[in-house]
Amino acid sequence: METPVLPDHPFGMVDARHFGLDASTLFQLVRRGVLRHPVPGVYIPASLPDGLELRCRALRLILPPDAFVCDRSAAWLHAGDRALAPNEHLEVPPLSCFVPSEGHRLRNKLVVSGEREILPRDLMEVDGLCVTTPLRTALDLGRLESNADLKLNGMDAMLRLGQFSHEQLLAQVPRFNRRRGVVALRVLAPLADGGSESFGESALRLRWIGAGLPRPTTQISVRDDGREIYRIDMGLEDFRFGAEYDGEQWHGPERAAYDGERHRWLEDERNWTLEHFRRRHVFGQQQDAEVRLRTSYEALRARLGLPRRFFV
Repeated sequence: METPVLPDHPFGMVDARHFGLDASTLFQLVRRGVLRHPVPGVYIPASLPDGLELRCRALRLILPPDAFVCDRSAAWLHAGDRALAPNEHLEVPPLSCFVPSEGHRLRNKLVVSGEREILPRDLMEVDGLCVTTPLRTALDLGRLESNADLKLNGMDAMLRLGQFSHEQLLAQVPRFNRRRGVVALRVLAPLADGGSESFGESALRLRWIGAGLPRPTTQISVRDDGREIYRIDMGLEDFRFGAEYDGEQWHGPERAAYDGERHRWLEDERNWTLEHFRRRHVFGQQQDAEVRLRTSYEALRARLGLPRRFFV
């Protein structure tokens, strides 16, 4: 399949038909990585560099008037693909946009909509679009996402923007008392960490906590002669015990030799005990991350002559 001539801007289905692109062709171009499909009904040539202006331009194509962007769509607007789950570009969720509680429900097959209580401080303008602030977006994701991985990843991604602190996030949790999802928010908000750099890292950190290990530090810098050589995704620096999520995007076959050398250096030269995880180890019914982390951590404690921990 030859790659057709594509526009140099985000485009919707009307423009797609103008360029001779039917639904099947668009699907194949997305699978091949020629197009990105981050929001429903909108396609972006992969050759265009990602950025806030580009995301706003894409959302303007489908955002209904008088609505504000929120939830996953707001997270994508603020943080780009970092806020998306793996392969979400292949099966895009509807645009999340709401109107204030005194307004009306939007009816559009491309959107998830309704009424939502909102304070003026919860909203901001980004390049002409009304969107929930990173802080309010984090709070909504922590309450309303469908599973714990998505909840924590959303809060991590918003914290990583640096526009609010972890303390500010925790201070806002009580305002949602008796609201939907607040129980999960109370549990997960204390675990949020802006040091997470990917969905996989956020999920692996949740498995780490589930294994009963002490809370890890993220992005541990390993230095040599004052120069940073490597960073470890998460770990306990005092024990030199860590874990890394080797996602397919950055740890494919072409990186195998480099990754192997890096792992050996950390373990042999710096005495780190590291567990490395792929997608299949962290997600799905067969995931074994919690068992591996607990077993490896206990084995390290035994080698150090420390007593066994009691895991719940």
